[in-house]
Parts: sequence; C-alpha cells; structure tokens
Amino acid sequence: MDKLNFKDFQLSNTILESLNKLGYNSPSKVQEKVIPLVLKDKDIVVKSQTGSGKTAAYAIPICEKTEIEEKNPQALVLTPTRELALQIKEDFSYIGRLKKINCTALFGKEPISLQIERLKQRVHVVTGTPGRILDHIERNTLILEKIKYLVIDEADEMLSRGFMEQVETVINKLPKNRTTLLFSATIPGQILKLCTVYMRNPINIEVQCKNSVKDRIKQIYYKVEAPCKFSLLNKIIYTKRPESSMIFCRTKNNVDDLVLQMKAKNYSCEALHGGMLQSERIDKIQSFKRGKFTFLVCTDIAARGIDVENITHIINYDIPVERENYIHRIGRTGRFTNNGTAITFVTPKEYPYLKKIEEHFHITINEGKIPSLKEIETGKKLFYEKLKSAPNLKEDKSSKLNRDITKIYISAGKKKKIRPGDIAGTISSIPGINPEDIGIIDIKDNFSYVDILFGKASIVLEGLQHRTIKGKTVRVEKAQK
Repeated sequence: MDKLNFKDFQLSNTILESLNKLGYNSPSKVQEKVIPLVLKDKDIVVKSQTGSGKTAAYAIPICEKTEIEEKNPQALVLTPTRELALQIKEDFSYIGRLKKINCTALFGKEPISLQIERLKQRVHVVTGTPGRILDHIERNTLILEKIKYLVIDEADEMLSRGFMEQVETVINKLPKNRTTLLFSATIPGQILKLCTVYMRNPINIEVQCKNSVKDRIKQIYYKVEAPCKFSLLNKIIYTKRPESSMIFCRTKNNVDDLVLQMKAKNYSCEALHGGMLQSERIDKIQSFKRGKFTFLVCTDIAARGIDVENITHIINYDIPVERENYIHRIGRTGRFTNNGTAITFVTPKEYPYLKKIEEHFHITINEGKIPSLKEIETGKKLFYEKLKSAPNLKEDKSSKLNRDITKIYISAGKKKKIRPGDIAGTISSIPGINPEDIGIIDIKDNFSYVDILFGKASIVLEGLQHRTIKGKTVRVEKAQK
C-alpha cells in the first residue's frame, strides 16, 4: 500500500500550503489514524508514545474545520503545563497561519489582564492549564458556547498532578454537543472512567511505531558516587561531544548549581526551571531551539511540551523518582524517526529507581563504560577547538512559512475606535491586494498589528502611505516584533 499523503485527507489548499512550508511531508502513524476521525467529528481516545506527532494529529483537522468568521473560541485544549500550552499554541498558529486562525494560551504566572485583552479579540482556539481556564470561565472572559472540540492532552500527567477534578469542572461547563479527543501515554482506571462518563462512543486508538523508543534511543547508565557526578559529566561531554543536549536535574537548586559549574568551564549552557519568569523561560526555550547554546539544564518542567529538533543526547544528571518522567525525559531525543542517546547517572542509593524503571517499561538499560584517560584528553581537545567556532544556528521550522508573511505596525488602535474591518477594508482598497492577502489583525489600545500574506507587504506598506484608516492618518511600518 502506498504511503498516505496529507492531500489524501482532502484538506483545503490553505492548510496544505502551510503544512508544505512547515516541512510536513507525510503523516505519521498517529496522524494517519486520528485526522480522518476528527474530520468526521468522532470522539477518540489515543494512547500514543511521545514524539509521535500527536499535536499535529488533532491541530490539522481542527484548523481545517474552524470557521474563521466566528468570533468566539471553537476549540479548547487542556494541558498539564505552561510549556506544553505554549508549544500547542505555536503549532496551531503555524498550521492555521494562512487560514488566519488565531490561537491563544492561558496559564498561571502571566498577568490575567493581558490574557483578558487577548480574549477580546477574535480567538478560534484556546489552549491552557485547567486552573487558569477555570479562572477565565468564572470571570466570564472565556466564552464557551461555540466550543465544538475539546482536547485533553497528556491526560496521564493531568491525573498525576491532581488536575482531574478541575478538568471535570471545565467539561461540565462545555456544550454537550461537541467532539472530545483524549491523548495519553497510559490509560489508568480514572482516565478510563472519564472517557466513559464524558465521551460519546469513543474510538480507541493505540499507536505503536515499528521504530519504537527502545529502537530509536540508545539507553545507558553510569554508576557514580554523588560527589563525582560533575567529573563524570565532563568525561561524557568531552567524549560524546553532543550537538544539542538536555540535562535533567531533580530540583531547581540543582539546576542552578550545575549551570554555575558548567559555565565556569565555558560550557555553552542555560538553565530552565519553575523558579524563572515565564518570559525568561520562553526566551530560553526559543534560543535553545535555534541552537544558540548546546546544553539546556532543566527540571522536569521541560520533560513534556518542548519540541526541539535534533536533540542528540539526554542526560539524567539526577535519575527521576517518578518512573513515567524517565520516558518523557528521554523522549525529547529520538523524535519521530531520529536516533538519540539517553544517559542516566545512578548513585548506589538510586539503583532501586533504575531497576523499577526497567521493570515498569520492560527494558534493559546497559551500563556504560567509563572513557579512558586517552579518550578524555583527545575528546577534551576536540571539544574546546569546536567551542572557538560560532554556533551553527538552526532555521526555525516556520521560517519558510514566515518568508511570505510580514507583520506590519499601524499607529492606531481601540482608543481611536479602529476595528478589524476598518483596517481590512483600507488594505483591500490598495491595487493588487485582495482580502485573502490579509492575515490575523491584532488591535491593541494605541496601535495594531496585521499579518500580510504571500509576500505582499511592500505593496501594502507603500499603499498605506497615501491612505487614511477610518479618516485618520496613521504611521505604518514593518513591525519590530
């Protein structure tokens, strides 16, 4: 049987064009099974491993079926973490960019006033953590009456974090006539009960890729005394010379301490943990994705929701106490069909944790051989020689999409009573510009942003120099953000 293509799902040209520009060549196993069912509005329960492409599996059909002219949200995606909410928002925004789909993320530790302002705009998809979603529902700032799709992502993590009561409260406030999609690495009894109560004859899907985690990721461990961990890390770094690596610690203090030690040796590294400002965390993640530094030292907040291409090595500097976290940590490498290496440091007291991981996941993690002195010295020389060269920055996966899209700034907003239709009408009056060339319009109090599609920004910028918007003279330029 010939391999399926995204065209086989009869998707619209705008969605297909976005997928093409994003480098989506052919659907993954989970996408093959999920997309047709969501297009038919079937309730589904999906058991799928990390790195399988599940976010796009539901984002593609939801974007396809979203009605652009509807002002209120049509899809709600519940996630256990801020990082995952932001990753999902990014995926929806990329896939739906040419269709002008607007997605926003709602989570704690961000001013709720900013989120309320975003919700006043036309928003098609909302993703967020259950607590903050409930907060907006109770404030009547998140309107649910048009919700057609509910996605519960990483349901097992929702359960382990104690969010299921909040999830059920949200569900009970949603329209009954909706499609519900649940994704989870495991399906414990409480989640099964949730499916029985709140879903309509759900179709169960379990995706096991032929090229499984066991095959894609080389897993090894090293015995080490706690005071000798950093010395061992140096040996591993010198001899393995990772292109891109995530190093997991158990606590934020451990992360900060390790980063200090690594920076003292001129390692290209940064920290990521829950004690940092959200804006700082976002910036670190984006910089890591671009390849601006090699080592992201982090807690388990990065074990889910961070999708970075071509991570070559995962290092468990501290072995996870929770068994499920092990699989989610190492799942940051070996994404899709790529290969990767997962290294775990194990102290004598932690050895029982290693055995429990092996037993639970039915795997054997082999002990690694400590590099010889000669290997270390040779590797150290090569490592520091490489440090002298500038980092090879990665192209963002959306760069091809963004080449034809330009965000422009207009110096007028709500306080001058400017509406989206005013801006769209003025831009459409420019010769050579059609309504289809205008993307998302984001109106703030004193200014506005507009996405101009298909490489027509120069025509729009030139045309607006000689036009007013709603009778008002405005300053227009290419946006800086």
